[in-house]
Amino acid sequence: MSAGSGSLPRYLVQRILLVIPMIWVLLTLVFLLLRVAPGDPVTAMFGGKLDAHAVALRRHQLGLDQPLYVQYFHYLGEVARLRFGHTLSDNRSIVDVIRDNGGATLTLTVGAFIFALLIGIPLGLLAGRRRDSLPDVVIRLFGVVSYAAPIFWVGLMLVILVSPTGWPTFGIASAETQFTVPTHTHILLVDAIISGSGAATLDVLKHHVLPCVTLGLLLSGVFIRLVRVNLLQTLGADYVEAARARGIKERHVVRRHAFRNALVPVVTIIGLQVALTLSGAVLTERTFNWPGLGNQLVNYINQRDYPAVQGLVTFFAVVVVVASLVVDVVNAIIDPRIRY
Repeated sequence: MSAGSGSLPRYLVQRILLVIPMIWVLLTLVFLLLRVAPGDPVTAMFGGKLDAHAVALRRHQLGLDQPLYVQYFHYLGEVARLRFGHTLSDNRSIVDVIRDNGGATLTLTVGAFIFALLIGIPLGLLAGRRRDSLPDVVIRLFGVVSYAAPIFWVGLMLVILVSPTGWPTFGIASAETQFTVPTHTHILLVDAIISGSGAATLDVLKHHVLPCVTLGLLLSGVFIRLVRVNLLQTLGADYVEAARARGIKERHVVRRHAFRNALVPVVTIIGLQVALTLSGAVLTERTFNWPGLGNQLVNYINQRDYPAVQGLVTFFAVVVVVASLVVDVVNAIIDPRIRY
């Protein structure tokens, strides 16, 4: 093994080189899957509403009258310049759609991750420490149910339970907040904080609770099982047994020796759950009428706006791959053994 084989810069370069073909394969699949569908976007969306000349003009504007390989290389070139095309239904740039609606999806996913970690890690640790006890059985059952339950059903049940209390159940904020808070970052929660309005900030936070809890419950089941399994494995490791043999109290053994090592895989799983979170965000946003990218994607699918669907799916694919790269780098920093 060479002296530099375990260096972080070398590992980073290797991972970036692996990401390039991964993104290329994903982009190719997105392109081909939308092209093999019968018909074409213009006919599907405007069929019967436009004459043949208007349809041909629209196809020419979108480049759909060009050979498939020309469309493919044009598509790759546009994505390389971070251009994801334009919508057919409202003639908006996909970049503008991401700018206007991405903030809502970002705050939803971050809030869901925070809730899932606050629930999943403590419950996973408790289940691992109390193996085969009643709390362990209850926590494991909760983890399975929270992961397996349909996310839209969980959202609707929470709405039914909470709506009689007057707690906000739909939308990202009240109409008054959305119209009065100045736009700075296109992230409503951040804009409300910047505006200095405590009432607006509280209103936005209240609207975040139910969607974040709904999506967070799905993720918490993953973290509960992962933390529990890794804690059990760590508690059986030789260095933990050696710590016990030295007379160290069990709570110190768990906190100082087992806890940290049991959490290392959690960092990895966070990156792997980005795809699950984005798919769950689509259903969550639809359930709570959340103005995010997932809700927009469903709208464009219903409108048969294939260029918009292609652009948003491409953006999601790139986000998942980049998140995977970031997690790999973080893991390499935490655990140097990964670099070898």
